[in-house]
Formats: sequence, C-alpha cells, structure tokens
Amino acid sequence: MMQTNLEFEQMTRRSFFSRSSAGIGAAALASLDAAAAPAAVAKNGVVGGLPHLPHHEPKARRAIYLFMSGAPSQMDMWDHKPAMADWYDKDLPETIRKGQRLTTMTSGQSRFPIAPSIYKFSPHGAAGTMASELIPHMANKVDDIALIKSMYTEAINHDPAITYICTGNQLPGKASLGSWLSYGLGTENENLPAFIVMTASWTGRKEAQALYNRLWGSGYLPSKYQGVALRSSGDPVLYLSNPAGVDPAVRRRMLDSLSRLNTATADRLGDPETHARIAQYEMAFRMQTSVPDLTDISDEPKYILDLYGPDVTTPGTFANCCLMSRRMAERGVRFTQIFHRGWDQHGALPKDLPNQCRDVDQPSAALLTDLRQRGMLDDTLVVWGGEFGRTIYCQGGLSKTNYGRDHHPKCFTVWLAGGGVQGGVVHGETDEFSYNVVKDPVHIHDLNATILHLMGIDDQRFTYPFLGLDQRLTGVEETRVVSEILS
Repeated sequence: MMQTNLEFEQMTRRSFFSRSSAGIGAAALASLDAAAAPAAVAKNGVVGGLPHLPHHEPKARRAIYLFMSGAPSQMDMWDHKPAMADWYDKDLPETIRKGQRLTTMTSGQSRFPIAPSIYKFSPHGAAGTMASELIPHMANKVDDIALIKSMYTEAINHDPAITYICTGNQLPGKASLGSWLSYGLGTENENLPAFIVMTASWTGRKEAQALYNRLWGSGYLPSKYQGVALRSSGDPVLYLSNPAGVDPAVRRRMLDSLSRLNTATADRLGDPETHARIAQYEMAFRMQTSVPDLTDISDEPKYILDLYGPDVTTPGTFANCCLMSRRMAERGVRFTQIFHRGWDQHGALPKDLPNQCRDVDQPSAALLTDLRQRGMLDDTLVVWGGEFGRTIYCQGGLSKTNYGRDHHPKCFTVWLAGGGVQGGVVHGETDEFSYNVVKDPVHIHDLNATILHLMGIDDQRFTYPFLGLDQRLTGVEETRVVSEILS
C-alpha cells in the first residue's frame, strides 16, 4: 500500500490521463504532448526542437552573448557627453532626475555631483560614431555593429536585474534565453549541448556579484535544456571523465542498464524529467569525446591566436572564451553565453574600468573578425551588454582624476552584430546627462524579442504551458522588435 501511495504521489498529470479510459483523459494527454514535446528526430541536420519552428526564415542560425556582469559605464565607453565637462561637481538637476528611484548606496548622499568622463572620445567608421579611447579595437568595428544607446529596465540592483534580462523576469524560476532557444530550435550537433556557458576571469575590481546557475537554467522547461557550464580547470564539464577503473565499455554497459531502469520508471510514472535524465546521461557519454576536441586549441594557427591577444592561450580568460565560442559556433552549438564579471565601479572607476575594457575589447573585436573571415558572421548573431547602466553623478568622493558611479536602470548601451543586424547603425538617444532616454527607447524585453526574431521566432507565439499560463520569455507586456537595426 505504501508503494502504491508513493507511485500515486509521484504520478504526473500526463501519466494519470494516459491511464484513464475516459475520452477526456486522452484528449487532455494529446493537448499536453502537443504543447510540450519537442521533435526527437533530426530534421535538416537539426536534432530536437519544436516541429513548428522557426516561425519565419531565420537570419541567424546561432548566437553568442557576451554578458558584462555588473553593468558597464555607458558614458565612459559609448555614450559620449562632452557637455558634462562644464558640469563638473555641479549637482544633477532635479528636472533631470525627476525623483527617480535610487539605490541605498547613494540615496543617503547630500548631493549628486556630476562626474564627467575623463576619457577621450573620437569619431570612427563611415558615420563618425563616437567611441572611447578605452575600446580602440571595438571602435574600429563600429561599421560592423548596431549600437543601441537607449536600453532601459525596471530593475535597479544586480541580482534581479541580471535575472530579468537573462530570463525575462526579476524573480528566479523562469527559463533563460539560451534554454528557450535550445528547447525551440534544438541543436546542429548531437554530441555537444545546444547551450553552453562560460564564466571568464577578469582583472578589474576583485569583488564581484555572484553568478547563479539559474541565469542559464531551464526553469519550468525540461532540465535537458539548461546551459552546460564549461570550466577552465579540471574536467571542462564536471564528472565528464570516467572514475578510476571504469573504461568506456563498462560505462556504456552501465548507461544501457540505467536507461532501461529509467525508461521503466518513465513508463510507470510519466515524469518527463526521467526522459530528460536519460538524454543527459547519453549526452555526457558523447561529450567525453567531443568536449576534449572542442577545448584543444593546439590546431589554431598563430595568426588567429594573435588576433585574440596575449591572453588567448590562458584557459578561462575572456580572450580564450571568445575563441572557444567561435569553435562552438563552428560545431553547431546553438547558443553560447560568456559572463565577464567585475563591471561594478562604484568607486575608483579610473583604476578598474580600463582593466575591464582591456579584458574584453580586443577579444570581442577579434571574434567578429574571425567569424567574418570564416564566412560565419552573416548567420551568427553576437550580442554585447550588461544588465543596466551607471549614473552620471558620482558615488562617494569626486576629484578630477577619480570617481565612481552607481547603478542606473533608465538608460544603458548594448551592441549587436552579425546575423540579420545592420552594421554602422546607432539607435536611440539619451539626454545630455546620459540619464534619460529621449528617443527610441528599447526595453530589455524588446531586446530579447529582437534576438528571438533574428533566430526565426515570434516571441508572442513562443510559449510553454506552466501553472495555467502560456509562459513567454518576454512576459505578458507588449514587445517590439527593433526593426531599425535589422538589415
């Protein structure tokens, strides 16, 4: 009786309906399966994915997201505000701040003194796009990128803000962008995960916000769609190697036996996570061969290594991660995300920000060059950005050579390049203080909708049933694809 009760408690709705002889049970089962079960067979070289996707012809087959965790200072890198030189140490006008929400780190300040950027800007590219001396390599790539200066979000602190842009909601528990793409579009290489994550080392401020697995988690989607974290030391993926005394043949026999047990459990209880577990075990077995080949860069020619800079051969650096992301793109990985921490210059910005920029500037530009040389940029989308921006006013002490900046959600800058993106475009404007968007605002949901659109997906029609709702990456609010940056 205890066993029977346990099985009943573990039984899913799908299993319950499948055992029911009533017609309503069969109908409900069919509805659930149609909504949630992706295709399991290869089609046009793609393994998995939903049978009705893509919704339209995709411009990009794959995407690489360069995520600057902690929020880059837009007015020190991309959003040139020369008039601020005359505002040094003057208070930010209330007509500009408009009573906007502040963090607890600066809400107690008696004043909000303007801190003009100390970095020189110069025009680049055919349109004379202004870029800071901190990013000379990317400055020379402005004709290849679409720069959005008018991004905004509602979140003002790191954890909800990064959760928001990665999963579409400030509260944990939702599926990440990469998981959505893995679920919807499948993979072009059944020997590697569709979604791979790397966390790069950094040389700026040593204290950095924590990164949680939920940022690349699958939330309510089956767990096989979560991102697989690639490590820079030890096994590239945890537990990838066989234990001592276990050879591949033994491992194969063990997995076959385990698969039979799990299949029997799935048939009895109807839990889709059991099928996900079977798929993950099989993927891990195949990755024992595919991942070492992926991470071995000894076959890369010297001119490619030189392109990415001196740190490229050091595992875990941003340069190494960028090269790895190109190798993943070549091998059919659908979505790669690199997290680079340390972009949180509340103080000593002139000390730490140059180091952060040095970490990412040359490798980011090299990635675009490398993809273009291989004929891959046209169908590979590259995105660069953080979770929000920084304030024009100073946090803490201000001098002519030293300042810090607090969190600012009302405007920040991202750039996109590659598959379906028009190069040389600057979209949106902020006021003279880089404090408010004054033209063409772009919400983070709009950014995600645009990414999905370029991958062939209509975000309004891309849903997953959970808790009685048709869940979407972009939430329930109206979204807009930023068509102005599309080619």
